[in-house]
Formats: sequence, C-alpha cells, structure tokens
Amino acid sequence: MAGRGTPATALLVKRTIEHRVHTYSHHDGAAYGLEAADALGQEPGRVFKTLVALVDGAMTVGIVPVTSQLDLKALAAASGGKKATMADVADAERATGYVAGGISPLGQRRRLPTVIDASAMDFETVYCSGGRRGLEIELAPDDLVTLTDATVAPIATA
Repeated sequence: MAGRGTPATALLVKRTIEHRVHTYSHHDGAAYGLEAADALGQEPGRVFKTLVALVDGAMTVGIVPVTSQLDLKALAAASGGKKATMADVADAERATGYVAGGISPLGQRRRLPTVIDASAMDFETVYCSGGRRGLEIELAPDDLVTLTDATVAPIATA
C-alpha cells in the first residue's frame, strides 16, 4: 500500500488500531456506499457513509448505514443543537480534505463533531470510507467511536 495511503489509513497505523483496508473499482455514476457493499460482498447495513451537515451553523459529521438516510432532526438533537441541514459539497470537501464519495470520518483536515448511528454497535466490525473512492476501511465500531470522539445515537432513517 506504499504511496496509496490516506490520512485515514495513516491515523490507524499511527494509533496501532486493528483494521483491514479493502479496495474495489469505483464506477462513475454508481451510489458509492451501495457499490462498496456489493463490491466487497458485505451486508449493506454494515457499510457506513460519512455525511457532513451543519448543526446550528457548525459543521458536523453523521455516519449512517449506506441503506439509510441521515435524520437531520435526530442529528441536531444528538449534537445538542436545534436545526441541521446538509452542508454544501464543496464546503464539506474543504473542511475534511477529502472528495465527496470518499469522505472518511478518520484523518479529516479539521476534526469535526461526529455522531455515529447506533446500529454500528450491532456489528463486530463495520466499513467506512478510507478517504478515497474505492477504498474502504474495516474496523471495530468501538475504535471508530474512539478515534472520532463520536456520540452514538439513532440518527438513521429508512
């Protein structure tokens, strides 16, 4: 993986967190998360997407299964805020240092407040973006919570 690392994978190595890196070929136009689940042969509820929202004007990360939508009211409540809206893609990319479809909750340019959907805790390991389209990281949900200093709350909706 020399030369192919990302800030997310570098953080995992630096912190000596047990993880696995998985790659797949991303096809333009495909839904990133569902494509990752299919390509890796994983249950889609175990593969999580990283979304950036504004909670009372402050950028906040919501991590939900790829089969779900981010419940903005639940995200605001879990963050101690009143109102949440999705962040502009360009603003999310600038704040995290990653491109849309490859935004990882780990190794972001600016550490943003993070909320992980409670369903992540149902699995021994979960998948999240490794910081590039076609790159997924598998790790224990407890490690994801610790590394992002996240709140765990039900923030996903069907």
